[in-house]
Amino acid sequence: MRWTIPFLPLAALWIASASIAAEAAPNIVLILTDDQGWSQVALAMDPRVAASRSTYLETPNMTRLAREGLRLTNAYAAAPLCSPSRRSILSGSSAARSGGEIESRWIPAEHLTIPRALERANANYRSAHLGKWGESMNSTPKESGYDVSDGPTSNDSGGMPATLGVASGEHEDGPPHFIDDDDPKRTRSVTDRAIAFAREQALAKRPFYLQVSYYAVHLSVVSRKSTWEKYERKGPPDRGYTPAWAAMLEELDVGIGRLMSALEELGIEDDTYVFLTSDNGGRESIPGGDPNRLDPNYPLTGGKHTLHEGGIRVPLLVRGPGIEPDSVDHTPVVAYDFLSTFYDLAGGRDALPPEVDGVSFRPLLGDPGAAQLDRPTDALFFHLPARNASAIRRGDYKLLLSWKRNGRFGKSQLYRVDPDPREAERNLARREPLKAHALRAALLSHLHSVGAQKAGASRRKRGKR
Repeated sequence: MRWTIPFLPLAALWIASASIAAEAAPNIVLILTDDQGWSQVALAMDPRVAASRSTYLETPNMTRLAREGLRLTNAYAAAPLCSPSRRSILSGSSAARSGGEIESRWIPAEHLTIPRALERANANYRSAHLGKWGESMNSTPKESGYDVSDGPTSNDSGGMPATLGVASGEHEDGPPHFIDDDDPKRTRSVTDRAIAFAREQALAKRPFYLQVSYYAVHLSVVSRKSTWEKYERKGPPDRGYTPAWAAMLEELDVGIGRLMSALEELGIEDDTYVFLTSDNGGRESIPGGDPNRLDPNYPLTGGKHTLHEGGIRVPLLVRGPGIEPDSVDHTPVVAYDFLSTFYDLAGGRDALPPEVDGVSFRPLLGDPGAAQLDRPTDALFFHLPARNASAIRRGDYKLLLSWKRNGRFGKSQLYRVDPDPREAERNLARREPLKAHALRAALLSHLHSVGAQKAGASRRKRGKR
């Protein structure tokens, strides 16, 4: 028998191949909450740690995401506050490389970013960033490769004291919470735009990356009156947050649920990875919260602005193709791994530039509990020069390093943070000096190799945003 191959014009072949590539490439949604602590969910973030959940908060959609997907119990933000964390996520580089809280020479537009990495993997991708961009990002979303965005938005875009009628602009001078029955923390309108973008791409049959960076639960505390009254009726919270703060979190959860439902209604749920995490850990105190109750981040020590677990350990939930429902993995991962992971999921095979410090944790999505990551140093690095602190997490251990004003390192604190994440009164530095020395050497080597800003070099006033 003689086989014949029908002739197709080059244009038709290109269209056909592009269509096949688009069908093969998954959609990727990153939901980034703001200042949400590791234990500030209704489902235990680590089934081994009973206190890694709240009995007071209601987050049914986050719980659904966990039940339908994977919980990564040892997930970390790239930094314990907004600017370096978001800059690090965008570029896939540790905050030691891409800059700290106040001063950074890192210009994301001049480097590989998540949207550009996805286009490198598959030219059909369209990318959107909706919601809070961040403070001191040094590049706009458009300059960073996003096709659609809300622009260079900041905390003020989502409700801060000065935008809510507090003349001084300080949280301490305003009421503990505000009522907005239309669009508190802009959760509704950000979700509306996210759904519209997903719908447009689904109809065009284009793969997409969508980052939904919600303003909640960052201060100021803003919620609908009816939701606040619901929590007032529930009685005192189980930790040092307030009924109004719990209401704000539930309304954030509603927005997440609307987005998840939209993916299902558009028929793309099975082709879409949904990641949910926070830009940093929760605050150590909430306006109006009872200081006599458990800390808002309990059982973790510390909170936002610190490199203790409360400042950098965050929720991370993932649902998508091939992920076993209600699965759990304890491998340490960090937010600067997202770029490499998304690039891998999109089909990227060429090597990424050396300035990308993160690695793909895609193996964990298909084989939780057994897969190994190709992380050269097997360590996660954190650096907060304006606050004279650095940290490293390797294996079950974490080392905190303080810096002196003269640029020399000071005291080291060593903790074993898995399976028990508590740090308070559990410093092992004297008991295990060799372990502490090895981790300190690895941390100093990383800081030197990436040209990290010297700790204590900035003298500018640090804000409380």
